Amino acid sequence: MRIATWNVNSITARLPRLLAWLESTGTDVLCIQETKCAAEQFPAEALRELGYESAVNATGRWNGVAIVSRAGLSDVVTGLPDGPEYDAVQEPRAISATCGPVRVWSVYVPNGREVEHEHYAYKLRWLEALRKAVAADAAGALPFAVLGDFNVAPTDEDVWDPALFEGATHVTPAERAALAALREEGLSDVMPRPLKYDHPYTFWDYRELRFPKNKGMRIDLTYGNAPFTAAVKDSYVDREERKGKGASDHAPVVVDLDLDL
Repeated sequence: MRIATWNVNSITARLPRLLAWLESTGTDVLCIQETKCAAEQFPAEALRELGYESAVNATGRWNGVAIVSRAGLSDVVTGLPDGPEYDAVQEPRAISATCGPVRVWSVYVPNGREVEHEHYAYKLRWLEALRKAVAADAAGALPFAVLGDFNVAPTDEDVWDPALFEGATHVTPAERAALAALREEGLSDVMPRPLKYDHPYTFWDYRELRFPKNKGMRIDLTYGNAPFTAAVKDSYVDREERKGKGASDHAPVVVDLDLDL
């Protein structure tokens, strides 16, 4: 079974690449972030033609998450129970579903903007709500994982130059502590292998030629419970999909599991 996560940075802009990637890789379940569309604009029919069902949490121009699966799709939960609001709304940043033998969450953690910004405090509240929301699934017997764009680099090794991020979001002790609290619910970081260079970055800003210079960050993560991690055969960052015209600024992260569909 092949599961992946990918911040596509607009599913409308990335649809041809997304469909071609799904077809060429044989991915069974894909967790998608930053759809940047309303739910009724999500390309469910195009995905259905490839054999994928879709579960979507999206409300408009910004944010948006989805799970697409050809391994089954049931018990869908949209949003975080008791999740925090920003600007008086609960943003579409989380969705979960059971896909064949596994249960997954697709999450798009708030960016945080700046440490003194109210969005940063919102980010920390959101991560705490996520911890509470996944606790039961994490403790269950079913293989389970939270996948997505966490907008946090877990360690200094996950940033191309930690000194440049001093005092900025994505690397603060509070954000990393929130990730540690999430792992304490019985989840482990499934570390992917890089297809090039020494460290598996997953995001490279469009500016300043950061991708060809490999000035990246590892912020797209897979956190799995014990039954999930026991089934992992391989994991890698598909860096090739970050190349070329029309690419997202994130690369897909793929996890292969020794599980029967």
